Amino acid sequence: MHGTIEGTREDLHERAASLPLEQFDPGHPELFRTDAFWPYFDRLRREDPVHYCKDSMFGPYWSVTRYNDIMEIETNHSVFSSASSLGGITIRDIDPDLRRESFIAMDPPRHAAQRKTVAPMFTPTHLDELALNIRNRSAECLDNLPKGEEFDWVDRVSIELTTQMLAVLFDFPWEDRRKLTRWSDVATTIPGSGGLVTTEDQRQAELMECATYFSRLWKERIAQPPRSDLLSMLAHGAATRDMDAKNFLGNLILLIVGGNDTTRNTMSGSIYALSQHPEQYRKLRENPALLDSFVPEVIRWQTPLAHMRRTALADFEFRGKQIKKGDKVVMWYVSGNRDEEAIERPYEFIIDRARPRTHLSFGFGIHRCVGLRLAELQLKIIWEEILKRFDHIDVVGEPKRVYSSFVKGYETLPVRIAA
Repeated sequence: MHGTIEGTREDLHERAASLPLEQFDPGHPELFRTDAFWPYFDRLRREDPVHYCKDSMFGPYWSVTRYNDIMEIETNHSVFSSASSLGGITIRDIDPDLRRESFIAMDPPRHAAQRKTVAPMFTPTHLDELALNIRNRSAECLDNLPKGEEFDWVDRVSIELTTQMLAVLFDFPWEDRRKLTRWSDVATTIPGSGGLVTTEDQRQAELMECATYFSRLWKERIAQPPRSDLLSMLAHGAATRDMDAKNFLGNLILLIVGGNDTTRNTMSGSIYALSQHPEQYRKLRENPALLDSFVPEVIRWQTPLAHMRRTALADFEFRGKQIKKGDKVVMWYVSGNRDEEAIERPYEFIIDRARPRTHLSFGFGIHRCVGLRLAELQLKIIWEEILKRFDHIDVVGEPKRVYSSFVKGYETLPVRIAA
């Protein structure tokens, strides 16, 4: 199934039932662009939960598809490495000369020291301070939406609010804030796939523009007393102030993508999920207190990052399969979050689940998303403000999905709010 995949979503679904397992390549981005990957993972969880794909556009790789198996791989740092020098955290291999360390693409003990530098941004006290800012900006954004006409929710709400939040977190020049969106998209895009960039050289040139811009800001922060923005924390932190250029850009991209893609795609996903499950929308309008369980449920249902990757440091037998030193091992969060053995009725969107936090969307263990509480806070506040204003937001067409098996997101989502 490597190379070009063509056909409608229905064709690809049918193919999942008939294709021999040894030909499965569940990481092909076209399956995600067409939302056709679900039956491939369903079949792998049932028949071959630790699966080897020997030939794909990303080279050979193992797929780990069950919830508990993913947790086991994720917590075994002595065998499964995140290190950027071995390939990092995504299924796509980067040219060794272009690899950039970040704390998510690091193993213990260095990982903890760099992560700890930015952790104060996400303490309960600091989140309480950010909440008023988030609420005011959410209210202003929603009050300026058109009524009675179609518009793109992704651009007008999801991108705008997450980009504003990033600008606040970095204390980034407000008028240039959409550069953050662009750099985030460029960092994760596959060149030539969607028209964002045509070549890897163009991608690298734009990322160097990001590095140059932030280097100027960095010099300003170093010359000032420590402040409570992410860039100042990195500039003054003992574990990060002497980072080399690649580590600096690696951590910037991690924080930009982490603060942008995940929240933005879950914000869009929340609108889409409720449009697919009108009875849950009704339940939420009648009882806004359900937002506390709605938020983690929509994060599970969307799973904004489809996978994380590790590289085997040694030969290792896992569930009867022989993983070799140097093998690429992909933990499919998007599959674990639909695992019937771990989550009851996983394909249903249920906003009053008994255990809504049973999901893998933020990862597990030491690499669990450092900003997860901020992501949840942003989603809760935007929906508190939506419910105050609008009885209904209608999705009026299918979303256009991202060509990626890493970022599981939406390019556009057409909606209408009744006049």
